[in-house]
Amino acid sequence: MSAPAVRPAAAPSAAPAPRERRRALLLRAVPFALGLGIWAAPVPEGLTAAAWHLFAIFAAAISSVILGAFPLLTSALLAAAATVLSGTLPPAKAFSGFSNGSVLLVVTAFLVAKSVVKCGLGRRIALRAVALLGRSTLGLAYSVFVTDALIAPAFPSNTARSGVLYPVVLSLAESAGSSPSDPARRRTGGFLMFSGMASLAVSSALWMTATSANPIGASIAGQLGLRIDFGSWLVASCVPALAAIASLPLFLHWIHPPEARATPDAPANARRELAAMGPLSRDEWIVAVAFVLMVAGWVIGPRVKLDGTAVAFLGLGGLLATRVLTLDDLASEGGTLATFLWLAILFAMSAQLNELGFMGYVGERLAHRLAGLAWPAAFVALAALYVVMHYLFVSQSAQVLALFGVFADVGVRSGVPAPLMAYTLLFASSWFSTITPQGGTQNVIFVGSGYLTQRELYRLGALTTAFCLAVFLAVGTPWLLLVAR
Repeated sequence: MSAPAVRPAAAPSAAPAPRERRRALLLRAVPFALGLGIWAAPVPEGLTAAAWHLFAIFAAAISSVILGAFPLLTSALLAAAATVLSGTLPPAKAFSGFSNGSVLLVVTAFLVAKSVVKCGLGRRIALRAVALLGRSTLGLAYSVFVTDALIAPAFPSNTARSGVLYPVVLSLAESAGSSPSDPARRRTGGFLMFSGMASLAVSSALWMTATSANPIGASIAGQLGLRIDFGSWLVASCVPALAAIASLPLFLHWIHPPEARATPDAPANARRELAAMGPLSRDEWIVAVAFVLMVAGWVIGPRVKLDGTAVAFLGLGGLLATRVLTLDDLASEGGTLATFLWLAILFAMSAQLNELGFMGYVGERLAHRLAGLAWPAAFVALAALYVVMHYLFVSQSAQVLALFGVFADVGVRSGVPAPLMAYTLLFASSWFSTITPQGGTQNVIFVGSGYLTQRELYRLGALTTAFCLAVFLAVGTPWLLLVAR
């Protein structure tokens, strides 16, 4: 009796395989076709052949990521090879990103951030926040936002921070009696899970070192004559980002209200877990001191001529010397190597597109479309369009590399003050990550919890992104006009 039951079940699962393979092959062919099509098209007047061909390769790489045809690392490696082997760029320029200070800072800080997770300091901070704020589900949401805002400057990856936050959020949801399999108790967990996603988005806008896209954008902003460092970023971001952090939990509580409003046991549970952890360990003390010194170095560095990347190197070296981190820990960070490779390659390609005049060419045409608009109208239109276009991207860094320089340049050409345009786009590159479930890799772990349906994710993503746009325009614009120069 068992044999006949097995055979029919196997046939349907095997049938779609050839179709899936054909679909995957077709999907992978699209970026190559796009790149070849652009390459073969006549070079537009006003561009050199090198600029047009580099754009063809860059467009193929970015489209392959947007379509999901290839991972970002694979796309970047193929693009680098094509750029050099086709003679579009000499090797020295194609690989210049590997010596760029911003790229090295991001990668080093990735490695340093592992110590926060390894020693347990990140979990301790989260439990402290719950113990203080966790008597209601709204308070639990604030504890998530506060925890993330506190640890964000030490984590140049919001994906890494999601690994610290998610277990805490999951524990909070379960303690409140919420379960993804129980429709009557699912909304509390959904509210907390989306609070985690939204927290990662706005905290990344607060600190320059909170996500890898920020130093990339700051470096590109240098092409507009702006010098953005850790301190100047914080001065510019503090008012709009803190306004978003203060108001966003209330907004989410309103648009996706949880069933459970009171969680009186959460603070006591957090205090018990803290008691079980005991006092700060040796490694936690070392990590805490190291991060305080690193952040201090990043803040005062520009004034006393301390290089930010050298400060990060010193922090990593100190953690290795004290054996808080070991070579085995670094050897397990294969994802960091992947980040270094694709980031260096795409950063160099973006810089060369600008140097060869392609960004200016696109900017002139976009500026022509906005001709006649007063600069405030052009500013709002560019900010809104930049945010909406994230529907097409699965990587914040990819959008910064592809569009930030163009949009910032067009804004300046339209009369928008350069600091206002640049900072607005830089902050948006963080907080627009919730617009879709795939809008940032940090979302994945929360999306996979099962507490939110796809429809809820897209609805909450759209509303949250619109809310952040309103906050950063209404609060951020006057603040930036006051302090950013």
